Amino acid sequence: MTVSGLCEAPVVLDASDRGCVLMLLDLRALVTTLAPGTLVHVAATDPAAGIDLPAWCHLTGPTWLGPTPTPGRPRYALRVAVTARSTDPHRPWQISTTRPEHST
Repeated sequence: MTVSGLCEAPVVLDASDRGCVLMLLDLRALVTTLAPGTLVHVAATDPAAGIDLPAWCHLTGPTWLGPTPTPGRPRYALRVAVTARSTDPHRPWQISTTRPEHST
């Protein structure tokens, strides 16, 4: 829900044919393109999604909103954070260890 009380349309990532590792790779790529505050729904059939998604949100910063009451395949909701932690593009479950380069 938005502040005005109207329902906002979520950005939907359909990861129903992906395992959790590929789902997290796709989600990381998607989240980096979205504005802070954007509502995201992840459709996922992997049984570990309900464990991996909240753990990933806790690690990287998006607000975990939990399962959605959507009929059909399971969906999970999160909100893109204003202050997200950067992760490795190839291992989205690891915080990035690279530091920005400084000019001298």
